[in-house]
Amino acid sequence: MKPVDYSEISNIADYEIERETWRPAVLAIKERRRVRVGGHLTFLFENRETVRYQVQEMMRIERLVKEHDIRHELETYNELIPGPNELRASLLIEFETPAERAVWLRKLLGLENHVWIRVGKLNPVRAIFDTRQISTDRISSVQYIRFSLTPAHVAAFRSGATLFVDHPSYSASTELTPDQLDALAEDFA
Repeated sequence: MKPVDYSEISNIADYEIERETWRPAVLAIKERRRVRVGGHLTFLFENRETVRYQVQEMMRIERLVKEHDIRHELETYNELIPGPNELRASLLIEFETPAERAVWLRKLLGLENHVWIRVGKLNPVRAIFDTRQISTDRISSVQYIRFSLTPAHVAAFRSGATLFVDHPSYSASTELTPDQLDALAEDFA
């Protein structure tokens, strides 16, 4: 999947006009690509549309108009677009209160070794975390991850996949729905 190009980004004024119709369409795409694992982890699998939307929203919120600033946002978010045989996601670690978050972001140290996807009966594939979101005393509540799949995983993907976490402090799994499988399989085209 190719990165979003600067030429595909609308200026803020044009985006305000197109946002009214484009936003609901992108939110529908994102909903099919959202996977909840247990009560506190949400995987938002990214693609070109979700990345372009995120850049446009950041421009809108932060009032970015300078080309340099917009290109910086593109460079940052384009890292979330999957490469060949990959799935990439923003992983949100969600706890209600700041106190609860503070405890759990320490308890979940080492999470990068405990997030997996199993496709059919093939060996599970461990998530590769962006280590910039992990420190020695806690992890960030937003993680950027990717799954590098083999051609066999890709070929079998629509037959079923399960996301699971086997961290000593957090264990949960979710089987992807047929709709989620179809949405994520589009990333392999």
